[in-house]
Amino acid sequence: MPDHPAFAPGRAAFVIVAVAAASAALVAANIVRDDNTKAATAGMMTGGNADHAPAIFRRYGCSGCHTIPGIQGADGQAGAPLTEFSKRVYIAGVLENRPDNLVAWIVSPQSFSPRTAMPATGISDQEARDLAAYLYAQ
Repeated sequence: MPDHPAFAPGRAAFVIVAVAAASAALVAANIVRDDNTKAATAGMMTGGNADHAPAIFRRYGCSGCHTIPGIQGADGQAGAPLTEFSKRVYIAGVLENRPDNLVAWIVSPQSFSPRTAMPATGISDQEARDLAAYLYAQ
């Protein structure tokens, strides 16, 4: 039986590669869109700017105690890892995970848990909002 041009082995391989490339491009585009959507939503929820967070994490030494996704060198083990923070039910086991609670916790953790190891750093409310936006955008 003669080969049909549409089913020639070279053409089949080309179609498979093209479909795989298109699928990968679609997945990559959705990831970027999802990341942008997450960041915008987190910013609206918190009143913060996630882009400011990496410098703030470094300035206040957060990475010394916490593992923080996307922050180079943030692999501390003393505090809870801050990965997938938006999926948690509680903040530090004492507060419902809501943006206003997270900001309040970052600013003044001892007012919610007097024996917490998390220090009062003197961080401003706006800086805490920026950190919260970052954590909810991850």
